[in-house]
Amino acid sequence: MPSATTTAPSSQANPFIKQLASSDRKIRDRALSSLRTYLHRSAVFSELELLKLWKGLFFCMWMSDKPLTQQRLARDLAELLTVLKGGQNFLGFVDAFWKTMAREWGGIEALRMDKFLYLVRCYVGKGFECVAKREWADEELIDDYLAILTAVPLNVRDTKIPNGLRYHVIDVYVDELDKADTERTVPLVKILAPLRKLGKDSFTKAVRTRVQEALDDDRLLDWTNVGAEREEDSAAATAEQANSTADGASEMDEDEISDDGEFGGFED
Repeated sequence: MPSATTTAPSSQANPFIKQLASSDRKIRDRALSSLRTYLHRSAVFSELELLKLWKGLFFCMWMSDKPLTQQRLARDLAELLTVLKGGQNFLGFVDAFWKTMAREWGGIEALRMDKFLYLVRCYVGKGFECVAKREWADEELIDDYLAILTAVPLNVRDTKIPNGLRYHVIDVYVDELDKADTERTVPLVKILAPLRKLGKDSFTKAVRTRVQEALDDDRLLDWTNVGAEREEDSAAATAEQANSTADGASEMDEDEISDDGEFGGFED
């Protein structure tokens, strides 16, 4: 997990914060373009720097108007995950996003809520996509990514996490996993663990009910069926190979088998 003690000069991010929160769309667009280049660096960002950046990005979304423009911006902000170098910067950026959403959620006006709901959906989906690009093989990355989801948006008991944010993440979780894992190769039990934990341990009945509805989604059977089919195919292949070996052995002449039971004709 990213550490707050990891250092990087946070002063470099200050210009982005003001520009991203500008009321002038052209200034915001230029700042976002420059930010993509800035985030592509190899140096590790500090937690404080990423939180400051996300404060600017939050208000960049806040100032955006018109639905199509808002949706495009939400997708662009999610695409920032793809330019980050190294797992630590990726995880740190995700962590800063969720902490920012949790902190600011209660102050989002009703008229602005839709664009932030869409932004959250984009981040759930893009997060899964980024992990999927490693073919779900990086277990440490998966564990750290899921730990962030468990600690912030799907936190079981932290009263500072708005239930509205929890509900929305629960609602889009399977949707976005379905889009990100078209090959159905995800370790499903592990990926669903944050949801199951929330559904089991939450004090709020409405949250537990919402989680159960998500876990009852019929699309989750796709992963189960694929897994079962793969096991059946593997078992069939093993059985076929065993039968082929047995048939080959039975066709051998008895004089090709030595008294000690070892097959001849092969050199050590």
